[in-house]
Amino acid sequence: MKYKRVLLKLSGEALMGDQKYGIDPQRLDQYALEIMETKKLGIELAIVIGGGNIYRGVQAEHAGIDRAQGDYMGMLATMINAMALQSALEKYGVYTRLMSGLSMEQVCEPFIRRKAIRHLEKGRIVIFGAGLGKPYFTTDSTASLRAIEIEADVVLKGTRVDGVYSADPEKDPNAIKFSKISFNEVFERNLNVMDMTAFTLCQENNLPIMVFDMNQKGNLIKIIEGQELGTLIN
Repeated sequence: MKYKRVLLKLSGEALMGDQKYGIDPQRLDQYALEIMETKKLGIELAIVIGGGNIYRGVQAEHAGIDRAQGDYMGMLATMINAMALQSALEKYGVYTRLMSGLSMEQVCEPFIRRKAIRHLEKGRIVIFGAGLGKPYFTTDSTASLRAIEIEADVVLKGTRVDGVYSADPEKDPNAIKFSKISFNEVFERNLNVMDMTAFTLCQENNLPIMVFDMNQKGNLIKIIEGQELGTLIN
């Protein structure tokens, strides 16, 4: 097995499926089944999920809402997704723990690093919601920092594209896909992988990032088993 402990970063937008808003039950179920399969491999798995299918903090300025307030609203959106994913996983008998960057003791545990690691060691899937509990930080930054804190082997960034390209493949038919690329080359080419804070955290802590298409069934398992899919940044 290539990885023992991984952090999976999912976008909130991916949960929309073909809808324009909210959570698509079929996509949620697909993700739950894919994640459940990883447990059969003995992998220790943590998850960070965005909230863009419900609300994004960057929308706040356009609505005349203070940026910090908007970011807190975005954190609550991530909690809705995290709770939905937790429920979908538990429907299949998967043991989970939901930990939050904000205090919400009625629905989840506060994030405590040692506790999170202990949950992973006991075979539970740990879902991190509400970002870092601070405004001005994205869920990408949450994924990078939480991965470092729990000593993950890799950040798996599940997206709707199958890797990192030299240009936007949806706009440029001549875009070239990289199977492997260095952190420095991503900077030099100004490629959009994660926000700068998140990306720099991974680089400074020698934490590789794997970008892959999460919507293609079976890809998550293949990545964890070590098959060459997506793009590895290290």
